[in-house]
Amino acid sequence: MKIYVGNLSYDADDDDLRDAFSPHGEVESASVLTDRYSGRSRGFGFVEMPNAEEAAAAIAALNGADHMGRALTVNEARPRESTGGGAGGEGGRRW
Repeated sequence: MKIYVGNLSYDADDDDLRDAFSPHGEVESASVLTDRYSGRSRGFGFVEMPNAEEAAAAIAALNGADHMGRALTVNEARPRESTGGGAGGEGGRRW
């Protein structure tokens, strides 16, 4: 199960995220998203846990929990919504 983790400290890294979730079960991957230009954390990340029961337990335990001075927002990740390509509904034509 893929888990969204929001309101992360900007000092948190992948290892911090993995360490927070590993007491609740096997962590397949943990990644904090960073800004491509500055390299600074964007304040959220994703954790993948192969066991759905362990993932649900981690979500229940960590949602609202303090981590590095911030109350985490933790829930099952939703599929990314399409942004539509950016040109607008007129195929990019300008009037």
